[in-house]
Amino acid sequence: MNKPIKTRRLSHLQSGFSLIEVMVGLVVSLLVSLVIMQVFSVFEGQKRSTSGSADAQTNGSIALYNLQRDVQLAGFALPIFSSSNSPLQCTAFIPSGTNISPVSITDGGTAAGASDILTVRYGTSDAGGSPAIISTVNPGNEVLVLNNAACKVKDSVIISKGTDCIFMQNGITSLSGTTGMVLNKPSAATINTDASLSCLGAWKAVSYSINSASQLVRSENDSNAPNVAEIVNLQAQYGISLKAEENTVDQWVNATGTTWSNPSNDNRKLIKAVRVAIVARNGLLEKETVSYPCSTARPGLCAWTGTSKSPAPTIDLSNRSNWQQYRYRVFTTIIPLRNIVWAREALSS
Repeated sequence: MNKPIKTRRLSHLQSGFSLIEVMVGLVVSLLVSLVIMQVFSVFEGQKRSTSGSADAQTNGSIALYNLQRDVQLAGFALPIFSSSNSPLQCTAFIPSGTNISPVSITDGGTAAGASDILTVRYGTSDAGGSPAIISTVNPGNEVLVLNNAACKVKDSVIISKGTDCIFMQNGITSLSGTTGMVLNKPSAATINTDASLSCLGAWKAVSYSINSASQLVRSENDSNAPNVAEIVNLQAQYGISLKAEENTVDQWVNATGTTWSNPSNDNRKLIKAVRVAIVARNGLLEKETVSYPCSTARPGLCAWTGTSKSPAPTIDLSNRSNWQQYRYRVFTTIIPLRNIVWAREALSS
């Protein structure tokens, strides 16, 4: 007996997909999934590179700001604004080996991964290290000045006369009245009347360097503290003038050779600025080479264009594993030594 036509039509409509149709649908869905995953992978990689570059931008900016803030204080509280008994004229110090240079650069050399060390020295005196003339020297290491209001107990003190200087860390034991102070004098030192005495506040020697963990380290008076992460290189140069009384930077020099590795008093007074390059790294390891050495052929790790009066430092990171698979940002700036610039008349003597 034949089925009614209506029943046969319903049976045909409810028969479902064939095997071929199912397989075609699976293939199409797999292709769509593959495309979606590929797009997602590319997008995720771009997002990580972008966010990593943003982190490098932030780290580099913070590192440069922190370093610049200290360098701008170089020489503060040193009585360098008077040509009479200025400590920058001193060639003999007690204790021996005392270094009061407002800024010093230790060149890292030319080996792969070499970074410079930048050291800044300054005081924290509220009075800016205003000098006072010693009128009387009493027993018990007590000295009298016109007014001791600029000094506090435990201040560091520098006493200068001609080319001789005495430096005392935590130099004031006590104050007596408005004119007297008892000094923590080195046993080998002799204090003379008519010498200039300046209270420096807390005397700081702050150094910036790069450690093996790719961190900018700020060291203050032998205390080390990682400052900013993913900083891989630091380069610095002196900006020098032709004469001590001039403030125009005529040339940029590396802290190398007999002249600038350890500047003499006369050469130190020519230093008017510091130029710095800081290299920040994106912490994302890429799958391919994305960074190159500095060259004219392609963009690479360059600080600035070198000239005869402004040599460019070499940034070489080849000692680091897979260094070319990281992205970098180079931050550069020029920092005037304003306390030195303002004292040009005193430095000319």
